[in-house]
Amino acid sequence: MTQDAIASAEETRTGVWLVGARGSVATTAVSGCAALVAELLPPTGMVTETPAFADCGLPALGSLVFGGHDTANTPLPKRAEELAAQGVLPSWLPAAVQGELAAADGRVRPGGPVPGDTRAPEELTADFATDLRSFARATGVARTVVVNVSSTEPEPAHGEWPASSLYAAAALQAGCAYVNFTPSTGLRHPALAALAESSGVPYAGRDGKTGQTLLRSVLGPMFAQRALAVRAWSGTNLLGGGDGAALADPAAAAAKNAGKERVLADTLGAPVEGEVHIDDVPALGDWKTAWDHIAFDGFLGTRMILQTTWQGCDSSLAAPLVLDLARLLARAHERGLSGPLNELGFYFKDPDAEGSALAEQYTRLLTLADRLGEPR
Repeated sequence: MTQDAIASAEETRTGVWLVGARGSVATTAVSGCAALVAELLPPTGMVTETPAFADCGLPALGSLVFGGHDTANTPLPKRAEELAAQGVLPSWLPAAVQGELAAADGRVRPGGPVPGDTRAPEELTADFATDLRSFARATGVARTVVVNVSSTEPEPAHGEWPASSLYAAAALQAGCAYVNFTPSTGLRHPALAALAESSGVPYAGRDGKTGQTLLRSVLGPMFAQRALAVRAWSGTNLLGGGDGAALADPAAAAAKNAGKERVLADTLGAPVEGEVHIDDVPALGDWKTAWDHIAFDGFLGTRMILQTTWQGCDSSLAAPLVLDLARLLARAHERGLSGPLNELGFYFKDPDAEGSALAEQYTRLLTLADRLGEPR
């Protein structure tokens, strides 16, 4: 970092509060941010580090201060070592950023609810909000962005309060911008509509678009724009890690697949035959394989097939997007923007805005970049 950048980072610090702070995505994001600040690695995969965002006034990566909630006990330095052993992080990185990981882990508070927790939803929300305010006071951050990167929840029964919605409510109560990077309910709980509208903070979600659905958001418009008739679109996901275990629950998998199906319906103009199957394969760890089988008709009814294979690491794909979103939401909050930031649909499977074609979403994202860079 230049001396000017260091001085700027010291003047205004920005909090990033990760729900699921000891998970794979959070650990990769914290490790990656520290590596970028130390100029150990390039910012590959970070859209906010491209020239289009250079004049947006985004908080410097060196100004980000991490904390969070989690029910897990494995400290971040140990979690980073586990990810390095799986090839998710470079083998040398955990030792190089151990100090930053330990500092962030020291700001992780117990999450909930956990088995045996007798606190009512309003008590849990109040406790989470207190943690956020305490974090802000202790670190001196100007503002905090809460990002949910925890495991996928099943859709709640009517009237129930899932943990993701308790954390979302706490963010609003504490005056924090909010991002739901998961398919979980979060801020979309009906009881939170009024609070979200009156909170005065910006928010975005839901379900980060990192792999199979990212590819669908590009291929879907191709078929539609070339007037090729898609007859069926089926997919399979093989994944391990915490997400694989969580998505072994059919209810949680249904929540995840809803976003994938929305992208196809939006970009093709109508739902098509076919489903996505998700299989938990613990041996894969944080790696995943996704297959798609697309049956379509060409000119004169000629039947054709397109098959794709996506092999990657969700944590490495998601982490730079989490850093992007934290910076964008922090700047939007600083500029006084509030409510859903529809221009951030580029990052999500199930965004608040209509339209799922990636090129169109990117154009809208650039309009937000212009807004954030305008003088007040």
